[in-house]
Amino acid sequence: MFDVTNRQWEARTQNNDEFLAVDGRVMEMLSEHQCEGWLEGYLLTGRHGLFNCYEAFIHIVDSMFNQHAKWLKVTATLPWRRPIASLNYLLASHVWQQMHNGFTHQDPGFIDHVVNKKASVVRVYLPPDANCLLSVWDHCLRSRHYVNVVIAGKYQAPQWLTMDAAVKHCAAGIGIWPWASNDAGSEPDVVMACCGDVPTLETLAAVSILRAQLPDLKVRVVNVVDLMKLEPQSEHPHGLSDVDFDALFTKDKPVIFASRLPLVDPSVDLPPHQP
Repeated sequence: MFDVTNRQWEARTQNNDEFLAVDGRVMEMLSEHQCEGWLEGYLLTGRHGLFNCYEAFIHIVDSMFNQHAKWLKVTATLPWRRPIASLNYLLASHVWQQMHNGFTHQDPGFIDHVVNKKASVVRVYLPPDANCLLSVWDHCLRSRHYVNVVIAGKYQAPQWLTMDAAVKHCAAGIGIWPWASNDAGSEPDVVMACCGDVPTLETLAAVSILRAQLPDLKVRVVNVVDLMKLEPQSEHPHGLSDVDFDALFTKDKPVIFASRLPLVDPSVDLPPHQP
């Protein structure tokens, strides 16, 4: 950005300052409320943007997100209003990796807050690697009239998929990773599922141990990018049909799911199509 413009700056400057000017277009402020308001106004002008934030601090704009989601729901019914670019959140300091900040910076609750909104408005993506992140963001920045929430760590991590494979995987939103599985398309003994970059790393580490220690165990690895794929088709437009869900997770085999989602009490009877 600094190849094109400077940082907006009205205070005193020193000789060794860089990229500061009274006519800059880069504006920085440590205020989630201000950044959210800026972005919402920016989108209303017909442009596209994103809001990058720590996962623990995005809750500061919970009520502003609520109102924007409600506004999107209502305006979708007005034939004279054109859809605007989506409100895009990138939560790049997530609950799994906070390094020295530790407990004070860990709070994955924004996902719960988002998925309570109408299925016609909200989307949540958890890309497992950098290529998937690029593919997801290409989609989000082109989309209109949604709230897109993308969660991805900012530290170096393994690259699992080529760019072409990542685009295909993200377009599907969920899929079996044959290169990490050994069920060869047959009925597996266990399904190892994962959603998110760190859960994917931990799952594949566990699979590598299983493959080494129990080579006859047939393991299927399922990776989820689009969280809404786990919803029934009747509840969300991205949801899987019961047939497609069973094709991935089987009807009766154990599923070990590494994710950051709320845990379900196994003693509770769930309706069909609930992981």
